[in-house]
Amino acid sequence: MKKLTIMLLAGSILAMATFAFAGNKANTVSVSLVAGGLTFEDNQHLEESPVFGARVGYNITNALGIEALFDFSRTESTRSGNTLDFNRYGGDLLYHFWPSDKFVPYIAAGYAGMNLKGANPYPETLKTKGVLNYGLGFKYFVTENIAWRGDVRGLMYYYSKEDQHALEYTTGVYVAFGGAPVVSKLAVPPPLPERVASKPVVAPPPFPTATLSASPASITWGQESTLTWTSQNATNCEILPAIGSVQTQGSMAVKPNDTTLYSLNCKGEGGTAKSTADLAVTVPPLVVVARPATVAAAAAAVAAAERFCNKPARIMINFDVNKHDIKPQYHKELKTVGYFLTEFPTSHGEISGHTDSSYTKDFNQKLSERRANSVKEYIIKNFGIASERLTSKGYGKDKPIATNKTKEGRAKNRRIEANFVCE
Repeated sequence: MKKLTIMLLAGSILAMATFAFAGNKANTVSVSLVAGGLTFEDNQHLEESPVFGARVGYNITNALGIEALFDFSRTESTRSGNTLDFNRYGGDLLYHFWPSDKFVPYIAAGYAGMNLKGANPYPETLKTKGVLNYGLGFKYFVTENIAWRGDVRGLMYYYSKEDQHALEYTTGVYVAFGGAPVVSKLAVPPPLPERVASKPVVAPPPFPTATLSASPASITWGQESTLTWTSQNATNCEILPAIGSVQTQGSMAVKPNDTTLYSLNCKGEGGTAKSTADLAVTVPPLVVVARPATVAAAAAAVAAAERFCNKPARIMINFDVNKHDIKPQYHKELKTVGYFLTEFPTSHGEISGHTDSSYTKDFNQKLSERRANSVKEYIIKNFGIASERLTSKGYGKDKPIATNKTKEGRAKNRRIEANFVCE
């Protein structure tokens, strides 16, 4: 019953809320007469009964007001059948929403004294007890100073050595006296001669715009693309990543190593603007070579021998989590290994794979084996290296070179190492 009453009142507030010409006014004194019902919790053994009351209030502002209250109800004990008189007297603080409208919802909370007089199974209730109350209501103005009002209040007090609750719901008439007149929202403006000269309206600064494009939008690794950008109403611009501050319009050539999303960010007095351009970079497949094709390549192979011969060495390749495929940016590193094995045909050894500690031991063992075998097969296929010269082996997560407690450390542990014998 309590929940249903509150839901019905809340629904009526939302359904009836409309803009109008009247409302709650500051500096007014008000008198309200109300009637309704009072429901007690079952453990109090009291019948639901009608309640009658009066309110005297004062609006401090249009939204904030105070009220003194008195309520009377006559109920019966469900156990003894005795009649009891319920009296409540105290004060509330009210906060009104949309006080200038015809329909004005509000919330209320306050404190009062109460007693139940009569032959009562609980003698201590004859004494005045403190009552906290809280709830919501509305005023619906039918004239400038007269409104229909409705309230639902929860009452909380301490009787019979435990907290007790009751629900009071009332409706009645609200009459206001005094206060400043409410100006109609549809009021006709004063004649032009009486108007006070207003300040000129200053238009807000214009919002900036930004446009960025890449031509061509797709290139092969090593080629260039041209970024072109324009902006309006901007004072400064920048292009990310890696480029930084630029003029508000212009163009420039770029040669990224990987597919890159460029972003133009411009600022002006009116705000910020952003535009992006995606530049796709395709890495061509490596060409199988029998030997290093140039003196520089041969020199690189000799330098690689110092890294790899007769000692464990890391091949600078990292993998994504749970992946064993070789990214295009690592082809150059593998080309160095291929040149070395080609220039030193008697060299041979092991490609070893490693993982971080993200998964189980068995899972990581198999993943490390796939990584090692992937690199071995890539070198054999792209550089014509005899398969009997290379072996692959996985070590799982057993040989970390960095901590597995950080993202950076785990990335270092997802690696490939080589141990070549040079004769």
